[in-house]
This record gives sequence, C-alpha cells and structure tokens, in this order.
Amino acid sequence: MRNRLTATLLTAALGLPLAPAAAHAQAGGDRCDPRARLARMTDAEKVGQLVMAVTHDGPDGMPNEQTRQAIQDLKIGSVITSEPRTPELAARYSNRVQRWAAGTRLGLPLLVSGDFEFGTTHNVREGTTPLPNAMGLGAARDPRLARDAARLTAAEARAMGFHWNYAPVADVNTNPANPIIGVRSFGERTGLVRDLVATQVRAYRDAGIVATPKHFPGHGDTRNDSHLDLPAVEYDRATLERVHLPPFRAAVDAGAEAIMTAHVVVRAIDPDLPATLSPKVLTGLLRREMGFRGLIVTDGMDMDAIDKNWGTREATVMAVKAGADVVMSTGEHQTQVDAVDALLDAVRSGELPRRRVDESVLRVLSLKCANVGNRYVSPALAERVAGNAAFRRRAAELGRAATTLVKNEGGVLPFDPRDAGRTLVAGVTQTERLADAVDAVASGPVTSWQAATTDPTDAEIAEAVRRAEDADRVVVATYSSGPLPAGQARLVNALLATGRPVAAVATGLPYDYASYPRVKAYVASYATTARTQRINLTMHRATAEVLFGRRPGGRLPVTIAGHFPFGHGLTYEG
Repeated sequence: MRNRLTATLLTAALGLPLAPAAAHAQAGGDRCDPRARLARMTDAEKVGQLVMAVTHDGPDGMPNEQTRQAIQDLKIGSVITSEPRTPELAARYSNRVQRWAAGTRLGLPLLVSGDFEFGTTHNVREGTTPLPNAMGLGAARDPRLARDAARLTAAEARAMGFHWNYAPVADVNTNPANPIIGVRSFGERTGLVRDLVATQVRAYRDAGIVATPKHFPGHGDTRNDSHLDLPAVEYDRATLERVHLPPFRAAVDAGAEAIMTAHVVVRAIDPDLPATLSPKVLTGLLRREMGFRGLIVTDGMDMDAIDKNWGTREATVMAVKAGADVVMSTGEHQTQVDAVDALLDAVRSGELPRRRVDESVLRVLSLKCANVGNRYVSPALAERVAGNAAFRRRAAELGRAATTLVKNEGGVLPFDPRDAGRTLVAGVTQTERLADAVDAVASGPVTSWQAATTDPTDAEIAEAVRRAEDADRVVVATYSSGPLPAGQARLVNALLATGRPVAAVATGLPYDYASYPRVKAYVASYATTARTQRINLTMHRATAEVLFGRRPGGRLPVTIAGHFPFGHGLTYEG
C-alpha cells in the first residue's frame, strides 16, 4: 500500500495525473466492512466516532497526553491537527495519533483533517506550497487552475497523513461587508462559485482526499463573524434557492463525501436555530430535499455563535439530533470530554435514539473504509513531496493568473525592473514579506515601513510620507476584511500627495479601492484572509512580479460598486 501511495504522490509531484481514490483501499487486501465494525461497538465507542477533537501539543511540538486521552479514553474517531510546523513533523504527528488509535480495543484508524483552503500552508506553515485563496482562483477564472490547486493540495496532504480537507468554500460572497468569508469565497456570482466548487470536489475525490464544501447553506451574506456572534440572514427562500444553494447542489452532484454546517440562522428555513442545530436545515433541506447521503460535520462548536448561546453539552446533542454526523470539538480538552459525555448520557437516557447514532457512525466508518488505507506515512516522503520545485512553479503560475491589475492610469505600471531607483513598500500587515518579494525583482534598494495597527495614526502617516520623500516609487499595501479603516485611506492619499509614482495593492478584499479612488495604479492580490491573516508568499511574490512587469491574469470576481464591474481586469501590452 505504501508503495502504491508513494507512486501516486511522486507522480503528482512530476505534474502527472493523480491516481484515483480507489488506490487507497485497505492495506493488505483486507475488506473493510463498516456494518461488521458497527456491530462490535459499545455505546461509548460509537459516540466517540461522532466527535472530532482538535489536538493539543507538548513542548516538542508532538501531540500531548491530553490528545492521547481523547483518542484512547474518549475513543474519538477523528482529529483536526493543531498546526504542526513542517511536513516532516506533520507526518510524524499523524503517525503518533494513529498509533494511539491502533492501541484501542477495535483499533479503528483516525480520520486526520485540516483546514487547507489555500493549500496545506493554511495549517502546516513551513515547507509547504502556498496557493491563491479561493477569490484568487475566482479571479483566474479557469477551472483547470482550480483543479490543479486541489490536486497539489491533495498530494501534499496525503503525504503528511491527512485524509480530510475543510474546503472548498462554497459560500457566495454577496455582501462586501462580510467580516469572515471575503477572499475565502470564489466570488459574488453563483455560477462562478458553483463551477469551481464542483471542479475542486471532483479533483479532491479523485486524489483520495475528502472535500468538505462549507458553510451550508451559505455564509456569504452575513454581517457578523460567527466566531464572535450569531449571524442571521434575512433573504427569502427564492434567494436562497437562486443564489446560495446552487454551489452546494453542484457539490452533491459532484460526489462530495462531506459538507460542513454554518453557525448561521437562515430565517427562510428556520427562524429560531442556526443551521448547525436545525433539523429543518440539516435533515429537511440537506438530506431530504437535496438528497445528500454523505457525512455532515459541524463547524467548530467552541465558536461564540454556538458556545455563548447553548454551551457545549446542549449544542452537541442538538447538532446530532438535527442531523450532524460529526461534531467538531475545537476547544480545550474538557470541552471534548463534555461533548462525548453529553452524547453518551443522551443515548443512555433515550434522548438520542441509538438508531440515529448508528446512522452517523456508519457514515463515519464508511468514510474511513473509503479513504484510510495504510494509516501510516513516511516523514521523509512528506518532506520530498511538500513544497517541491514542480509544485512551487505551478503555484507561481496560479499566483500570476490570480493577480488582478484593476487600474493603471498614466502608465504608472509596470515599474522597470532594471531601474536602480529606490522603492518604499508601506503597509499595515505583512509589509516586510511583500517588501522581500519586491526586493527579489527590483534592481534598486527596497525599504519597508509598517504601521503598528491596521488603522494608522496621523503621526505614523507623517513618518511614512517622510520615508516616501527619499524613494523614487512607492508600493502601498492596504488590508481589510470588511470596511477599510479610515487611517489606511489617509495613508494612501498622503503618499499620493508626495508626487512619487504610487501603486496601491489590496492584500485582502479588493473593495479597498473605493476608499481611495484617486490612486492611479491599483492591484488586487486576494492574499490575506480575515482573522488569521496567514502569510501567503506565493501571492506576495506574484504581486511583486506583476508590479515589475509580469503579465497579470486576473479579473475581478466581485464588483467594486460605483467603480469597476465584475469581470474587469487589465493587462500589459505585448
């Protein structure tokens, strides 16, 4: 089995088609029979399969004693890892938790999962291949590129021992003020999102990775972050059907094996409960109306949208009763204990029927049979596959295809890479990384300046202006995950007033331009997500290359109201 998987991953590294998921059948030719396994399980073993636990680490970066307890004592069936630093460490990490699982009475393998929305870099930050965020792939407008992004992610994930990816994001970002989805969405048009979601679901499945379109039935029109509050959407059923459900319907048709719920109240379906806890949404809409037969997993149950309103114990039981198969327990170890205990108490009291539990356990076991063959992986192979030169080259191509030249009046861009003039890169987040990328393509010296917060003060702006007066050109990078802070707009306008050639780069949402429309050169990179602000070196490098003459390929996947339409994008002559 390991040789077969090795061949699959090395083939992927060479840019050839991946082997199908069927290649990951059980090691040694053993037949995996979910029903036979179910028949042997105790109530405690069953409810453990319905909980996914985030792992916790010791000082050495490996899973700690609490993680062992979750696997061996609570009998959990799946984990989401706590972000091991490198591919080699991730592979050893996966092997460690799988060995603990092998030591349980039934020896069932774990499903090991991660958030890999823009490649495995999303969770394994060093030595992996960063890819464009979904909105960047939406800007690239090519299903083949979205497919390649999924295939590349899958190859790295499998090499490190992961089976399950919480992507693609199927939300249609119709609300520019959405504080949590933003560049994680492919765009504002249903058709674009639908097609790219279906493409990636097929690509992941062919590569032996469980794709998880999220957040059902749609998180794209919210004004609140469900990590902090309980959002609700007010649109009618017709809007839900026309705008937000088609990407999920396409995912089901494409063979999605799992779907993640949204902690969002969709009033057109259930005015009282968020989707995660609503039988009307999960059982009524997703199961009965849409015919989804795969696994339903909740978003993190420690998010304030759920935890503050219902608490771990009540919400865990409510979610399973509503139709969820796996509850994502992303909090401290005690929350995992509470989740398992709550389910076991509900089964023993009769509040949660055993038939309902068996339905979900069977889905979990079936997913394991289909996707977990030899549970162990080679750390050395993980190091060779993740971040290999072929993957980095393809990622660079994807990055340039995503980068969007939105405005270029007066020929400000491209800057001449042979010009030995001085470049200032100013911004509010990740500025030094962008400056490093500029330094790699510019002939002259490059300096950087960054404000202390995302809302620069007047004194900070004055310092940026002073530094710009010593430069021959300025790159100013703005970042927003919603409305742009006023200080950033003042920063851009103050730098424009110096008379130096200025190019503005939106590193987060592309709507920033509306706050400083006098800028003559404007590029959207879609590089930085809300909340986590993960560093995406591929997109920083692509942005720098476009600023200095490489041809951009992106077109806006959203509308910048009053300024630029959906689909707008410029390029360079020649």
